[in-house]
Amino acid sequence: MLQNYFTIAWRNIIKHKLFSLINIFGLSVGIAFTLLIAAYVWHEVSVNHDLRNADNQYIIQSKWKDPNMGYELTALAPMPKALKNEYPNLVANYYHWDGVSSTVSRGDKHFRESLQIGDSTFTTMYGFKFLYGDSKTALNQPFTAVITQQSAIKYFGKTDVVGQTVTIDSFNGDKRDFMITGVLEKLPKNSVTNVIDASNSTFFLPASAAKYMGRSLEGWDNTVVCGLIELKDGVKPQQLDAPMRSLIKRNASEQIVANLTPVLVPLKSFHLDFGDGAVRKMLYTLSFIALFILLMAIINFVNICISRSSQRMKEMGIRKVLGGLRKQLIWQFLVESVLMVFIATLFALGIYALARPYFANVLSTDIGGIFSFPLYFYMVPLLFAILVGIIAGLYPALVLSSLKSIDSLKGKLDRVKDNVMFRKGLTAFQFVTASVVLISAIIISKQINLFFGKNLGYNKDYLIYAQVPRDWSKPGVQKMEDIRYRLSQIPQVKSVSLSWEIPDGGASGGLSAYKTREEPSQAFNAQLMLTDSYYAETYGIPLLAGKFFEPQYMQADSDKVVINETQSKALGFTNAKDAVGQQFNSVNMAPLTISGVVKDFVFGGMSGRIMPMTFMNVNRNPYYRYFSIKLTSGNLEDNIAAVQKKWAEVMPGAPFEYNFMDDALAKMYKTELQLKKASYMATGLALIIVLSGVLGLISLSIQKRTKEIGIRKVLGSSVSNVILLFLKDFLGVLIVAGIIACPLAYWMMHKWLNGYAYKIPLTPVPFAIAFVALVLVTSVLITLQTVKAALANPVKSLRTE
Repeated sequence: MLQNYFTIAWRNIIKHKLFSLINIFGLSVGIAFTLLIAAYVWHEVSVNHDLRNADNQYIIQSKWKDPNMGYELTALAPMPKALKNEYPNLVANYYHWDGVSSTVSRGDKHFRESLQIGDSTFTTMYGFKFLYGDSKTALNQPFTAVITQQSAIKYFGKTDVVGQTVTIDSFNGDKRDFMITGVLEKLPKNSVTNVIDASNSTFFLPASAAKYMGRSLEGWDNTVVCGLIELKDGVKPQQLDAPMRSLIKRNASEQIVANLTPVLVPLKSFHLDFGDGAVRKMLYTLSFIALFILLMAIINFVNICISRSSQRMKEMGIRKVLGGLRKQLIWQFLVESVLMVFIATLFALGIYALARPYFANVLSTDIGGIFSFPLYFYMVPLLFAILVGIIAGLYPALVLSSLKSIDSLKGKLDRVKDNVMFRKGLTAFQFVTASVVLISAIIISKQINLFFGKNLGYNKDYLIYAQVPRDWSKPGVQKMEDIRYRLSQIPQVKSVSLSWEIPDGGASGGLSAYKTREEPSQAFNAQLMLTDSYYAETYGIPLLAGKFFEPQYMQADSDKVVINETQSKALGFTNAKDAVGQQFNSVNMAPLTISGVVKDFVFGGMSGRIMPMTFMNVNRNPYYRYFSIKLTSGNLEDNIAAVQKKWAEVMPGAPFEYNFMDDALAKMYKTELQLKKASYMATGLALIIVLSGVLGLISLSIQKRTKEIGIRKVLGSSVSNVILLFLKDFLGVLIVAGIIACPLAYWMMHKWLNGYAYKIPLTPVPFAIAFVALVLVTSVLITLQTVKAALANPVKSLRTE
């Protein structure tokens, strides 16, 4: 009997090819999108879960009362080791490291690489797999290195490179060979080697290399080292609170003791929660989008199934006359519905396989293939097909199987009304969802365009930046200034600046500033910027008053700084000119003299207000990372080639790895860009699903009303009147959907925009564009479907059964 149900179901699907195709296609698109989002969510939620003893792995975070004293991400350098040594009953292992970047060379290959200098426990603590080398001893000796599989291929063209050497530059310009003692397999995404998606470490050096690089992993006043620990089984992180406070109180300075509160964050949740939970919020948003897209697809499927059911009344009547039982008729409808959902699911798996690389590229991440999930995952599509199939088939099955045989044979639905309002309600839900998604996509796009717009306070056009070799000393700065001058002399370059910062939010630190007549307790926090005299010129930052340092730095100018407009007002100056030549105090520093005041510009993201900002000359604090190069307008490719040639001449052996400022902004707004791309995809899918539903419903409606169309034409109706007849059914639903969607979208977008200090105004324009676009597209689709029926010979229409 069951085989018979499937046979009849398959014949019905083949017989009505158009409706079957529409139904299966719409549902398969919704399922495929949901599977892709689910795979992305699974990938992000699983970050760090593959680490050895993942449940016991923690990162030490710092909460500072004065944020200028340290970073949230890092811990006091000796803390992890001290916890392991003094509390071995609580702590099983530790690892602390300092991240730097430097030039790595092999023959004529020179690249800028992210280096991680840390304890030898790295190779055993997290269970990273080695292709070659001994994980137990790989980082035990000085001047050794463990590298990734990709780096081995990059420098040597193969992976079996244990015993080979690479040359690494120190920060004072020295070069030293490091022997490769281990090659790691491709690392999964994790928060040990890629802590905040900023720079993925590719070279891992022993702690003894810190001295060579001019760094330190020691000192209770060292606040720039990442600290991680592994707890013993059964130990709770709260049990470490008192030991950490005790260590700080015994070893750190009074200022640190008064300001610092260390906390342990589980590595299993760190990736999701760091940075105010940006990743977690993103996952929630995408999950809701996927849920609504899937719900639209299911509603579309149910709607067409219900609409088609009335065409099969005579079939049901004949089955009853021939002795068919009601439960058999119900089973027939349910089997047919489940079969269609199962076919749609199979199509969705194919779409998943084809779309996965594109989708992974859009979200800038890896997404597993079909066979990369746990075994229990593969039960989900089967259960989904059964559940949705039952939901879609149950209503028509119960309605049609309840009719008397004589009513079914006559095609009457007098006893059980065709619930038009129910189907229109389902269609309205689809239009509401499509409208909200489209409105949201427009607003998100406009807000993100603001991030990359012209009103950032500086000019990012024709601006590139590149990291430079580091010699953090006064002679090192003088050498870089000489190179800066030589680069600035070529015709393709307008200006060059040496600095620690580019406008990506990564300030070198901060200082506490206060007016000269006030007490230090009244100090406010300011971002500290280390730049040369050409930073404002290179970035096109307007100077409101004074000078952006002197062209040539002199020791007598060491107390001179430049501030931004916000800091000028915080110091009590209503006019920027009044600030020039005046002094202000900074905690633990001599009074500083204001040389100039620049107009405010967006240094970090737009989620926060512009902070007070103090520019110090890089000659006073000799720390730098970048050359920022303003190119002349014209052929970019030729201009960059000229810079590269000059770079190789003035800095032989230093790689010229440049980026445009737009690239820095893209990194800063990575989550927002992912959301923008996802909203575009969701909009496209929502339109496909809702329009395929309209296509199916209007086609069914035309079939049902073919005789009516013929009668209307005989009585004198025009083609436009017939088209308008069908348009009214859907345009009314669209208007109701628009009335519901607009306030809903406004509430959602208003809440989202409140997360940014600088945002676009919510005007009626995006709402109007979305509504008009939906009306036009729907009207065109309905018109194209109905015009054929309206032009048909009424004689043929009147003969239709």
